[in-house]
Amino acid sequence: MAACAAKSLKVTARQADERPPGTGTGAAIVTFTNVSARPCVLKGHPSVAGAGNGSPGHNSPLAVTPVGPAAPVTAAPGGRAWVKLTFVQVQGEADGYCASGATPSVFPTVVVGLPGSGAHQVALDDGQFAECDDTVTVTGVSAAKP
Repeated sequence: MAACAAKSLKVTARQADERPPGTGTGAAIVTFTNVSARPCVLKGHPSVAGAGNGSPGHNSPLAVTPVGPAAPVTAAPGGRAWVKLTFVQVQGEADGYCASGATPSVFPTVVVGLPGSGAHQVALDDGQFAECDDTVTVTGVSAAKP
Protein backbone atom coordinates (compact mmCIF):
# COMPACT_ATOMS: atom_id res chain seq x y z
CA MET A 1 0.00 0.00 0.00
CA ALA A 2 1.25 3.48 -0.85
CA ALA A 3 2.39 6.12 1.62
CA CYS A 4 -0.12 8.87 2.34
CA ALA A 5 0.60 11.75 -0.02
CA ALA A 6 0.89 15.21 1.53
CA LYS A 7 -2.32 16.36 -0.18
CA SER A 8 -4.24 13.40 1.26
CA LEU A 9 -3.62 14.51 4.85
CA LYS A 10 -5.23 17.09 7.11
CA VAL A 11 -2.89 17.88 10.00
CA THR A 12 -3.90 19.48 13.32
CA ALA A 13 -2.18 20.02 16.67
CA ARG A 14 -3.25 20.56 20.26
CA GLN A 15 -1.48 20.82 23.58
CA ALA A 16 -1.02 17.43 25.21
CA ASP A 17 -2.92 16.68 28.40
CA GLU A 18 0.27 15.27 29.94
CA ARG A 19 3.26 17.57 29.59
CA PRO A 20 6.37 18.49 31.58
CA PRO A 21 6.01 21.12 34.34
CA GLY A 22 6.54 24.72 33.24
CA THR A 23 4.74 27.49 31.40
CA GLY A 24 5.56 26.75 27.75
CA THR A 25 3.90 24.38 25.32
CA GLY A 26 5.63 21.37 26.86
CA ALA A 27 4.07 18.78 24.60
CA ALA A 28 1.75 18.68 21.63
CA ILE A 29 -0.27 15.95 19.94
CA VAL A 30 -0.24 16.11 16.14
CA THR A 31 -3.13 14.36 14.36
CA PHE A 32 -2.86 13.19 10.75
CA THR A 33 -6.28 12.52 9.14
CA ASN A 34 -6.55 10.74 5.79
CA VAL A 35 -8.89 12.96 3.73
CA SER A 36 -8.49 10.91 0.54
CA ALA A 37 -10.83 8.20 -0.74
CA ARG A 38 -8.17 5.46 -0.41
CA PRO A 39 -6.35 3.87 2.49
CA CYS A 40 -2.70 4.82 2.79
CA VAL A 41 0.26 4.27 5.09
CA LEU A 42 1.93 6.66 7.54
CA LYS A 43 5.27 5.70 9.00
CA GLY A 44 8.33 6.81 10.87
CA HIS A 45 9.29 9.50 13.32
CA PRO A 46 8.59 13.09 12.26
CA SER A 47 11.00 15.89 11.55
CA VAL A 48 10.07 19.16 13.27
CA ALA A 49 10.98 22.77 12.53
CA GLY A 50 9.73 25.95 14.18
CA ALA A 51 8.25 28.27 11.56
CA GLY A 52 9.35 31.82 12.27
CA ASN A 53 6.66 34.42 11.55
CA GLY A 54 4.38 31.51 10.70
CA SER A 55 6.19 31.04 7.41
CA PRO A 56 7.30 27.53 6.44
CA GLY A 57 10.02 29.06 4.25
CA HIS A 58 11.60 30.71 7.31
CA ASN A 59 11.88 27.70 9.55
CA SER A 60 14.34 26.57 12.18
CA PRO A 61 14.85 22.81 12.24
CA LEU A 62 14.81 21.41 15.76
CA ALA A 63 17.10 18.62 16.92
CA VAL A 64 14.87 15.53 17.05
CA THR A 65 15.23 12.66 19.50
CA PRO A 66 13.04 9.74 18.36
CA VAL A 67 11.52 7.49 21.05
CA GLY A 68 9.50 4.32 20.83
CA PRO A 69 8.58 2.15 17.87
CA ALA A 70 7.67 3.49 14.45
CA ALA A 71 5.56 0.72 12.94
CA PRO A 72 3.65 1.66 9.77
CA VAL A 73 0.02 2.68 10.35
CA THR A 74 -2.62 2.08 7.68
CA ALA A 75 -5.14 4.93 7.67
CA ALA A 76 -8.49 4.16 6.07
CA PRO A 77 -10.36 7.09 4.48
CA GLY A 78 -11.17 9.35 7.43
CA GLY A 79 -8.73 7.36 9.59
CA ARG A 80 -6.22 9.00 11.92
CA ALA A 81 -2.72 8.52 13.24
CA TRP A 82 -0.86 10.51 15.88
CA VAL A 83 2.58 11.62 17.02
CA LYS A 84 3.53 13.34 20.27
CA LEU A 85 6.09 16.14 20.34
CA THR A 86 7.68 16.88 23.73
CA PHE A 87 9.67 20.10 24.02
CA VAL A 88 12.15 21.33 26.61
CA GLN A 89 9.76 23.35 28.75
CA VAL A 90 9.90 27.12 29.26
CA GLN A 91 9.90 28.07 32.95
CA GLY A 92 8.59 31.12 34.83
CA GLU A 93 6.04 33.78 33.99
CA ALA A 94 5.77 36.41 31.22
CA ASP A 95 8.57 35.81 28.69
CA GLY A 96 9.87 32.91 30.77
CA TYR A 97 13.36 31.47 30.82
CA CYS A 98 15.16 28.25 29.96
CA ALA A 99 16.76 26.17 32.70
CA SER A 100 19.78 25.81 30.39
CA GLY A 101 20.24 29.59 30.20
CA ALA A 102 19.22 29.67 26.52
CA THR A 103 16.61 32.14 25.30
CA PRO A 104 13.14 30.62 24.86
CA SER A 105 11.82 30.32 21.30
CA VAL A 106 8.19 30.92 20.39
CA PHE A 107 6.79 29.79 17.04
CA PRO A 108 3.27 30.51 15.70
CA THR A 109 3.47 27.24 13.75
CA VAL A 110 5.73 24.24 13.28
CA VAL A 111 6.48 22.23 10.16
CA VAL A 112 6.07 18.50 10.81
CA GLY A 113 7.39 16.08 8.19
CA LEU A 114 6.83 12.35 7.83
CA PRO A 115 8.86 10.03 5.57
CA GLY A 116 7.05 9.76 2.22
CA SER A 117 4.15 11.96 3.35
CA GLY A 118 5.52 15.49 2.96
CA ALA A 119 5.89 18.39 5.38
CA HIS A 120 2.90 20.06 6.98
CA GLN A 121 2.70 23.49 8.59
CA VAL A 122 0.46 23.31 11.65
CA ALA A 123 -0.62 25.69 14.42
CA LEU A 124 -1.75 24.75 17.91
CA ASP A 125 -5.48 24.98 18.49
CA ASP A 126 -4.83 27.12 21.59
CA GLY A 127 -1.68 29.22 21.45
CA GLN A 128 1.85 29.11 20.10
CA PHE A 129 4.71 26.63 20.37
CA ALA A 130 7.14 27.75 23.10
CA GLU A 131 10.29 25.74 23.74
CA CYS A 132 13.86 25.82 24.99
CA ASP A 133 17.12 24.53 23.52
CA ASP A 134 15.74 23.91 19.98
CA THR A 135 15.23 20.22 20.70
CA VAL A 136 12.15 18.00 20.62
CA THR A 137 11.48 14.38 21.54
CA VAL A 138 9.10 12.68 19.09
CA THR A 139 7.15 9.44 19.10
CA GLY A 140 6.75 7.37 15.97
CA VAL A 141 3.43 7.44 14.14
CA SER A 142 0.84 5.51 16.13
CA ALA A 143 -2.69 4.25 15.53
CA ALA A 144 -3.36 4.85 19.25
CA LYS A 145 -4.01 8.39 20.39
CA PRO A 146 -1.33 9.38 22.93
